[in-house]
Amino acid sequence: MTTHTAGLPEEMLQIRETTRRFMREQVRPAEEKVPHDAYSLPPELLKPLQEQAKRMGLWAVRAPAEYGGGGMSLLATAVIAEETARCRMGAYVPACGAVGSNPPAPILLGTREQIEKFAVPAIRDGKKAFVAISEASGGSDPARSIRTRAVRKGDRYILNGAKMWITGAADADWGLVFARTGEQGQRNGITCFIIEGKPKGMTCREIPVIRSWSPYEVSLEDVEVPVEHRLGEEGQGFALCEKWLVEGRVPYAAGTIGIAQEALQIAIDWAKERELFRTKLAEKQAIQWMIADSEMELRQARLLVLEAAQRGDAGLNFKTEASIAKVVATETAGRVVDRCIQILGGMGVSKELPLERWYRELRIKRIGEGPSEVHRMVLARELLSLGR
Repeated sequence: MTTHTAGLPEEMLQIRETTRRFMREQVRPAEEKVPHDAYSLPPELLKPLQEQAKRMGLWAVRAPAEYGGGGMSLLATAVIAEETARCRMGAYVPACGAVGSNPPAPILLGTREQIEKFAVPAIRDGKKAFVAISEASGGSDPARSIRTRAVRKGDRYILNGAKMWITGAADADWGLVFARTGEQGQRNGITCFIIEGKPKGMTCREIPVIRSWSPYEVSLEDVEVPVEHRLGEEGQGFALCEKWLVEGRVPYAAGTIGIAQEALQIAIDWAKERELFRTKLAEKQAIQWMIADSEMELRQARLLVLEAAQRGDAGLNFKTEASIAKVVATETAGRVVDRCIQILGGMGVSKELPLERWYRELRIKRIGEGPSEVHRMVLARELLSLGR
C-alpha cells in the first residue's frame, strides 16, 4: 500500500522514498537478526548502517549542518520520523539507531565551549545524552512541581533531589538536569545544568515498565556542577527548553503514525491471504471496515502532524498545533494497532510479529511528551481565551 502523499512537495516525497528504501532493504533485515524485544543492534550490524545513513544525509537530521547534522526542516524531520519508526524497535529507537539522534536542542543555545564539548560529539559520534525534567511530584507540570534544588557555592552548584522516568540515564555520556534555583512554584526559578559523565553523588535506579527498555530514577545527592556547566543564566531553564519541547512533539507524533501504518499493512496482507470458511478474511465486512477506518484515521493524523511541522518551519506559533498532532496521532496509532491485532487474532499477540510489542509501546506514547489530558487542557485554554 502506498502511503497517502498528503500534498507533500516533491523534495519531501524523495526524502520519504529514500528513507523507506533504506529501512526496507538494510535496516529491517539487520533487525531480524536480534531478539524480539531488543533495543540495539550489535556493533557489527549497526556501524555499517550508520555509515550508510551518513552518506545518504540521514544522520542526526534535525541537528545543524555546521556541527555535522542534517540541518533539515521540521517537515523533513517529521517525514523521516514516520519512516524510521517502521521497525520493531522503532517506537523508541528509530531505524534501530542507524540514523543517530539529535542532541537535546537546549545545548545548542549554550556557549561555544559547551557546544564543542557536548553537542558536537553527540552529533558527530552519536554520544548519548539524557534530559531530566520530570519528578515524582508531578511530571506534567514541571514548572510548579520541580523540587530538585541547586545552590551555588563559589564556583560550583550543589544539586540535591531526584528525577523520574529518565530514559537512557545510566548509559549516557552527559545530560541536562533542570533544578530549582528560585522560589518553589516560580516558572522563572528553574535553571538547566549539564551533568558530565557519572559524577559522585549521582545514582540511577532502573524502573521496570511495560516496554523492555526501562527508564531510570536519577538521584542527586550533593552533586557538584561547575558554574561553567550551567546552561544559560539562572532562571532561564524553561525559556531554553520550551521551543524544543514543543518541536519534539512533531516527530514524536509522526513516529507513531509510521508504526500504525506498518501494522495496517501487516493486517491487510494477512486479510488478503487468510481463508476462513471458504472465503478470504478480506471479504468479511467487519474486517473491511476496520481497515478502512484505520486508513482514514491515519490520513487525518498525518495531515495534523504535517500542519504543525509546516507552521514551525514558517516561524509561526505552533504550540497548539503540536499538542493537537501529538494527541490525535498517539491515540489513533493505539486504536489502529489494536484493530490490527484483532484482525490477526492469536497471531496478532504472538512474538512472531511486532504487533504485540508495538501495542505495549504505543501505550506509553499517550503519556510521554505530555499526557493527552494536558494537551487537551492546552487546547481548551487557547480556545476559551480566544472566545472572550
